[in-house]
Amino acid sequence: MAGSTYGKHFQITTWGESHGKGIGVVVDGCPAGLALCENDIQEYLDRRKPGKSKYSTQRQEGDKVEILSGVFEGRTTGTPISLIVFNEDQRSRDYGDIASYYRPGHADYTFDEKYGFRDYRGGGRSSGRETIGRVAGGAIAIKILNELGISLLTYSRAIGPVTIPQTANDLLSAWERHNIYRSLHEIQELILGNPLYMPDKESSKKAREYLDECMKHTDSAGGIVEGIITGVPAGIGEPVFDKLDANLAKAIFSIGAVKGFEIGDGFAAATAKGTENNDNFCINNGQITTATNHAGGILGGISSGAPIIFRAAFKPTPSVASTQQTVNKSGEEISISIHGRHDPIIVPRAVVVVECMAALTLVDLLLENMGAKMEDLKKRYSCT
Repeated sequence: MAGSTYGKHFQITTWGESHGKGIGVVVDGCPAGLALCENDIQEYLDRRKPGKSKYSTQRQEGDKVEILSGVFEGRTTGTPISLIVFNEDQRSRDYGDIASYYRPGHADYTFDEKYGFRDYRGGGRSSGRETIGRVAGGAIAIKILNELGISLLTYSRAIGPVTIPQTANDLLSAWERHNIYRSLHEIQELILGNPLYMPDKESSKKAREYLDECMKHTDSAGGIVEGIITGVPAGIGEPVFDKLDANLAKAIFSIGAVKGFEIGDGFAAATAKGTENNDNFCINNGQITTATNHAGGILGGISSGAPIIFRAAFKPTPSVASTQQTVNKSGEEISISIHGRHDPIIVPRAVVVVECMAALTLVDLLLENMGAKMEDLKKRYSCT
């Protein structure tokens, strides 16, 4: 299977299946000297692990990470970092009948057409558990960004039809007011202190009521994850095929169940006039900045220095207990009802996955940018 590696300079390769022995990732390109321990990674894995509320699958996994290589005496050595999380609570018997038919909304049919063979236990490589490797690698990327003064905030913007009333700029202002806290995790726990990761109590209440109704009727829901990145200097990203927004789109779209992606005003820009959509430049405290941020912090594929704002739309969980129509491998049309342990909504657990994929993209382009100017090379290598 090709396509399990992401990044050029800061590179991750994920491996493992939902019901295999374990899930893991190899991180290559991490600079030497970064202080790193398993707890740095574990706090992010804990945000995506199952069984934390009734709105996630009740599969009970500790998702405890082990560092196998690349760290010595608490610091990265510059060599590949290998991480593993062992699976503990597989119930492969719940998936036995799936081998004979194709679940609506899943990759069963396309996997069979491509490979002629698939691991049907929980979806194999198509399972949400594959994101463990992304989060583990992304946690390292986030630690690098934090040391550079770059911070990420991600949250559930919408659950089904329920959307928070605050704009990204509203939340950005609230976030900046809480910068007295020591870490991003503390800020997120303060703002997103609910099981749905919605930064608005009333919206969260309505979303829970909506999800309760979906679950009552053995159905599922989708939603939108929004992200804000602050502290990114102007000039990050390449102007053609490695645009910052293009690479972010690829990274986020590679997450299972993502069906839409936007930067800044996104699709709303299509109905705006040029005078409405343009961000006028101005001087603030002696620095060039923009009066507005319709572009979402990226111009021509390159960061402008403004906060980067993006959104990802997630489809409803395809595994539902309601009766659905499909076909089996014999070409017969049949009715099915999917049983087992499944998330009624993917969005809350996907919030940290989106955050980590954005971090991986940004670190990769930051490293690529180090060779953009002769003056930067001279600072690093000049003998004079």
